[in-house]
Amino acid sequence: MLYIFDLGNVIVDIDFKRVLGVWSNFSGMPLATLSERFKMGDVFQQHERGTISDEEFAARLCDEMAIALSFEQFELGWQAIFVGLRPEVIEQMKKLRTMGNRVVVLSNTNRLHSNYWPKHYPEVEAASDHMYLSQDLGMRKPDAEIYRYVLEKEGVAPGDVVFFDDNEENVVAAQALGIRAILVTDRDVVPAYFA
Repeated sequence: MLYIFDLGNVIVDIDFKRVLGVWSNFSGMPLATLSERFKMGDVFQQHERGTISDEEFAARLCDEMAIALSFEQFELGWQAIFVGLRPEVIEQMKKLRTMGNRVVVLSNTNRLHSNYWPKHYPEVEAASDHMYLSQDLGMRKPDAEIYRYVLEKEGVAPGDVVFFDDNEENVVAAQALGIRAILVTDRDVVPAYFA
């Protein structure tokens, strides 16, 4: 079997409110205003596909939110998203591998984040056979092409895959291809699946 794990809120807890809190402090813009203005729109998706640079992403997102931040301030906020590892998921990934399964990570991420989390959470890569990251592939979930790419690279049929993701749109897209996809709504979902 192939087990595919998303990164954010599946293996590592993340919280966008922390990002906006840092930017609010640096910019003086109220948190409520930033929360209204922050959108995961085209600029966000381009950055996750690796089609724009970190600097361009920062500048365009700051323009969208109408705030002035240095790149360093933007980056400090952007990295504040990471809360902590879910060790119970790491342990499950290791166990699956010792049982002879393939275990991979499939994440919509970006260069700024993937310069950060591997250093702070080396356990993720250590527990995985391969990392499929959107900015390296030039595609992102929920696009069908990214799932097909992983299936082809891993040489498996959709029916031999279990996929865990915290985004319903990504889960539905995977299910449409015949993948057994599980929506991760909280920390208990992954351990409960294997219980």
